[in-house]
Amino acid sequence: MKMNSVTLKILLSLFAINSVSLYLYFSSHPDYFRHHLQRPSPHRRSNAADHHHFPPLTTSLAKPWPILPSYLPWSLNSTVPFRSCEGYFGNGFTTRVDILKQELHRKSDSGAGNGGGWFRCFYSDTLRSSICEGARIRMDPEKIRMSAGGERLESVFGRREEEEMSVFEAGAFDVDGGEGLKGGGKKVMSDQLLDLYVQLGAVSRHAMRELIGSIQLVGTEEFECSEDIGIKEISVSRNLERGPHAFLGRSQLAIQFKVLKEVSVRKIKRPEADDFAKYQPVPTAILREGVDLLFLWGSTLQRLVKGKGLDAESKWVEEPTLLITRYEYANLFHTVTDWYSAYVASRVTGLPNRPHLVFVDGHCVTPLEETWKAMFSSLRYAKNFTGTVCFRHGIFTPLGYETAIFQGLTERIDCRGASAHDLWQQPDDHKTARLSEFGEMIRAAFGFPVDRHRNSKPVFGHNVLFVRREDYLAHPRHGGKVQSRLSNEQQVFDSLKSWASNHLQCKVNVINGIFAHMPMKEQLRAIQDASVIVGAHGAGLTHIVSATPKTVVLEIISSEYVRPHFQLISQWKGLEYHAIYLDGSHANPTVVIDKLSSILKSIGC
Repeated sequence: MKMNSVTLKILLSLFAINSVSLYLYFSSHPDYFRHHLQRPSPHRRSNAADHHHFPPLTTSLAKPWPILPSYLPWSLNSTVPFRSCEGYFGNGFTTRVDILKQELHRKSDSGAGNGGGWFRCFYSDTLRSSICEGARIRMDPEKIRMSAGGERLESVFGRREEEEMSVFEAGAFDVDGGEGLKGGGKKVMSDQLLDLYVQLGAVSRHAMRELIGSIQLVGTEEFECSEDIGIKEISVSRNLERGPHAFLGRSQLAIQFKVLKEVSVRKIKRPEADDFAKYQPVPTAILREGVDLLFLWGSTLQRLVKGKGLDAESKWVEEPTLLITRYEYANLFHTVTDWYSAYVASRVTGLPNRPHLVFVDGHCVTPLEETWKAMFSSLRYAKNFTGTVCFRHGIFTPLGYETAIFQGLTERIDCRGASAHDLWQQPDDHKTARLSEFGEMIRAAFGFPVDRHRNSKPVFGHNVLFVRREDYLAHPRHGGKVQSRLSNEQQVFDSLKSWASNHLQCKVNVINGIFAHMPMKEQLRAIQDASVIVGAHGAGLTHIVSATPKTVVLEIISSEYVRPHFQLISQWKGLEYHAIYLDGSHANPTVVIDKLSSILKSIGC
C-alpha cells in the first residue's frame, strides 16, 4: 500500500511538471492556437485586431514550423509603436486594407462555401511597405514576359538582366470577383491605392508593385480552373526524404514516393473513366522534381494519366504559396533580405505551416536556392508551369529592399538585440529578438540544433572562422572575379594560422571559410561553431545573422568600403562587434593578431 502511495505521488508530480511545461511553451507560442476560420470583413480600412486567417487544410504536405527558442508571438497588435523595434523587425503591419470582399453566400457544387476570391493588404507605416494576400488567384505564365528561370548558370551565360525581369500583360494575374461580376479588366488595386500601400520607394522598377498593379478582377464564370479528379495513387521516380505516404486536400489524394524508373498513376475512383483504368507510364522528364507534385491538381493529373504531360491545362495549388520577385538574387546580403521578407510575410499572415514558393522572375539557379528550399516547403519558377495555375491562397511578398535589414543602411534604427525570454517578461520598444529568431529558423531548416548554448570554454577549443573572398561565377553577367577588399588576405590568414598553432593559453582553431566553394549547410555549420568570426567587408559576413549567442564579430574594413552592414546586424542580434579600419586595403597581420588575442582573452581564452 505504501508503495502504491509513493507511485501515485510520483505520477502526479510528473503530470504536474508536464502540465507546467506545456503551459509555458504554449503561453510563449500563442500563435499556434490562432489559425481558425473567421468571417472576412467588408471592404474597409481597419486595425489589426480583426485579422482574418486563411483556414489550414486538415492534412498537409507542407513542412511544419520548427520550435525556435527566440520565437515571440506574431499576433497583430494595432498598438505597436511607430518606428519601434517590433515595427521594424516584427509585426508592424498593423493597418489592414480590405480590397475585395469574399462572397460567403454562394455554395460550390459540393456544398462547401466557396464564394469568390478576396484580396487585402497589411500596411506598415514604419517600413512603408505592405504584405498583400488573396484567395482564388489565377496566374497565366504565358502572359508574363521573361526568361524561363531556373536554368543552370552555364547554359545562360551572357544573358541580359532585362530578359530576366518580369513584364506583366493583361490577364497574367486574375482574382475571382464572384458571380455578380460580369466581364473583366477592372484592376484589383487602383493607382491611388498602389501609391498609398505599395509604394515605389527608392527602386527604379518595383516588380511586386507591377505584379499587384496588373491583377484583374474576373467573374466566376470566366475564372476557370479545373477541380480535383478521382486519382488516388501516384508513384514518383525520385528518392525523396519523406514518409511512405501522405494525404492531400479535399479529394484525399495519396502520394507515394518510391524509387522507380517511371511515373505511374492508378485509378481508384470514378470507374466510368475508362482511360484511368490502368497504369500508364509517363516519362520522368515531365517532372522537373518529384516535389513538384505538391502543386499538381485537377486536370493536370488527368493529363499525366493520358500521357500528355503538363500542358495547356489548369491546376490548383491547394496550400498557401508565396509569390516572390527578386533582384540581386546571387548576392548573399540581398538574398538574406529576401529570405527575411518571406519569413515575415509567412508569420504576419498566420500560416500554420511553411508555405510553398513561386519565383515570379526569370533568374537562373544559384547555390543560394538551397536555403530557399530548406526554409520553405517547396520551390518552383512561374514559367515552369505550363497553362494557367490557380492558388487557393497566395501571398505577395514585399521586396527585400523594404526590410529593416536593408533600410537600416540609410536610416537610423535604434534597436539592440535581446533574448526573447527577457522581452517576454519585460517588453522594450528599443530591443528585439526577431533577427535571432530568424537566424534560428535558418539553422533549424538545415537540421542544426537551435537550443544549444556554448560554454565560455569549449572542450575542443575556440574556432576562429576567417571568412574569405574567392573568385566564382555569380550570375550570367558576372566575370568570375571578386573585387578584393583585403589585398593581403592570404598573408593575414597564414599569420593567424601560425599564431594559433603556438597559442598556449587555450586551443584555437583557425577555420578557412571559403564560402564560395562550400555547400550552404557547411557554411552554416562553420558559423554555428565559431567563437569569433573574422573577415573583410563582404556579403559572406551576412551569415552572422545565423550566429549563435556570444559569438564575436571582427570586421576588417578597407578605406573604400566603410559601410555599416555588419555592425548593424551584430547590434540588432546582440552580438559583440569589433572593427579594424585600414588606410587603403592592406592590413598589418600583427594588428589583426593583437585584436583577436584581446577578444579571445575576453571570452576566457
